[in-house]
Amino acid sequence: MNFIDPDVETYAFEHTQSEPVLLQQLAEETQAKMQSPQMLTGRMEGRLLKILAQLSGARRILEIGTFTGYSALSMAESLPDDGEVITCELEPAHAAFAQRYFNRSPHGKKISIRMGPALETLATLSGPFDLAFIDADKENYPAYYDAVLPLLRPGGLMLVDNALWSGLVLKPNDRESMAIDALNQKILVDGRVENVLLTVRDGLQVVRKKG
Repeated sequence: MNFIDPDVETYAFEHTQSEPVLLQQLAEETQAKMQSPQMLTGRMEGRLLKILAQLSGARRILEIGTFTGYSALSMAESLPDDGEVITCELEPAHAAFAQRYFNRSPHGKKISIRMGPALETLATLSGPFDLAFIDADKENYPAYYDAVLPLLRPGGLMLVDNALWSGLVLKPNDRESMAIDALNQKILVDGRVENVLLTVRDGLQVVRKKG
């Protein structure tokens, strides 16, 4: 994620409303203790996820890729007390870390972690969901898109993280960047949706299901 001027990135961070203290603590512990801490959603994208969930009036949210729980908690903030976030995770260590913070949050009761390969979990779920956030293994991005879109309600949002992949999508030559580029191309010509690709952090696809 080095394609945005660092000074501009810092300015944007400093002029984005701060997240709750618990999320700050989660981010600090992730940075200190977890491998690949750059996978953390962070303040700017986390606040954007919360606002988009609010604007969409979401009550049911689907997430693919929990990591340490920052994004799930960010979105859960926007939900009513009877709202629901289902988050799919493969790594037990990630799930255990996230659950500790869910247990400390007044919004954690809205979140349930489903363990196992996400495509297998998705096959067991029933829609409709109001919003979906995809932030997991990049090689499966096209498959996740195909599995998630039918679960979204008409007018629902799908948010796809890392859609610019540090700029590698410009000349994709590895499996991850080729998969992300393939999905970006697929979304562009999919008549079932409309989209905008944002240059937020590592790129965020905002996809709205028509209907």
